[in-house]
Amino acid sequence: MYKNKKTGIIGIIITIIILILIVILSNTNLQEISYLEKIVSSIVMPVQNGLTYLKNKIEGNNSFFANLEDLKKENEELKQKNSDLERNLRELEIIQAENETLKEYVNLKDKYPEYETIPAYIIGRDISNYSKTIIINVGEKDGIKPDMTVIADKGLVGHVISTTQTTAKIQTIIDTASSVSSIISTSREAIIVNGTLENDKLLKATYIPTDITLLENDNIETSGIGGIYPKGIHIGTIKQIVNTKNSIGRYAYVQAAVDFDKLETVLVITNEN
Repeated sequence: MYKNKKTGIIGIIITIIILILIVILSNTNLQEISYLEKIVSSIVMPVQNGLTYLKNKIEGNNSFFANLEDLKKENEELKQKNSDLERNLRELEIIQAENETLKEYVNLKDKYPEYETIPAYIIGRDISNYSKTIIINVGEKDGIKPDMTVIADKGLVGHVISTTQTTAKIQTIIDTASSVSSIISTSREAIIVNGTLENDKLLKATYIPTDITLLENDNIETSGIGGIYPKGIHIGTIKQIVNTKNSIGRYAYVQAAVDFDKLETVLVITNEN
């Protein structure tokens, strides 16, 4: 209420001032009017310039805010494009991985044409001091049974020890409980190869005949004796020969052909010729 009253008074005062100026100007000659115009101009022009500057500044700010909104929109579009590219890249990586897996399967089947096999890939590992087992993604519904041999590109992996409908557990040859009847490729003498506690990349060859000469880098392969592994599957190569006081007790370390740390795909042999 008070504010409205005050505003009204100010309006009346301004009106009176304008009327006075009109009266003065009507009673003033042209020369004086010219002089007064100069005075008014000198007062009004800076104000007008200031208002013009302020207007331009405001318009400039409006342009700035408009540009800012455009930048925000463009940024959101770029984020979406980046997200789409990342998704496409992941899909491409998955496709490439699947292609590599298929290539490995084909290479494995070409390498062992004499066997009927089922391809699989590793979905789990139990690698402790004593146990060296892996889980693969095929099981009973795929025809997998206990004691079936499992191989990889480089050679023998192990054999099936248990199954579910969709998975199978494999005891690898580097498991300490594993024992493989084997032969030395050069002499064709029979030996036994076991997993070791000392090194999960080395196997231990024992029961070596006393009358044969072992050579480093000799190949070791399955003998076909024992009822699990078929004959002729590569196991590894002799890396170190350990002689003892008793020749009967000598043994050798065998480097496993398969790198179990990097193993991803395998074949399960469903027939043994």
